[in-house]
Amino acid sequence: MANLIVNSSEWLGVEVAFALPDKQVILPIQVAVGTSLLDAAINSGINNHFPELDVASARLGVFGKLVAKPAEQAVKEGDRIEIYRPLLADPKASRLRRAEKKTV
Repeated sequence: MANLIVNSSEWLGVEVAFALPDKQVILPIQVAVGTSLLDAAINSGINNHFPELDVASARLGVFGKLVAKPAEQAVKEGDRIEIYRPLLADPKASRLRRAEKKTV
């Protein structure tokens, strides 16, 4: 018979966050030790709040720092996994446009 009691040291408490200009959701979840950032974000239920969000292709970070390979990085206790929206405009191109307007 399988052991139904799960040792609390096998689970980590993390948060998954996503925001739009008019709505922000931070979900506290429990994940197994060794879970990747990507798996935690996908399985968090964030799509219940944002059905249009494609978590699998979104950029992810932890506490404001972009993670290059979220499928390979394991979560740590207390992490806030952030799902980033695509930029609406390229920052470099925007700066160049503003600089050109000032010189004219």
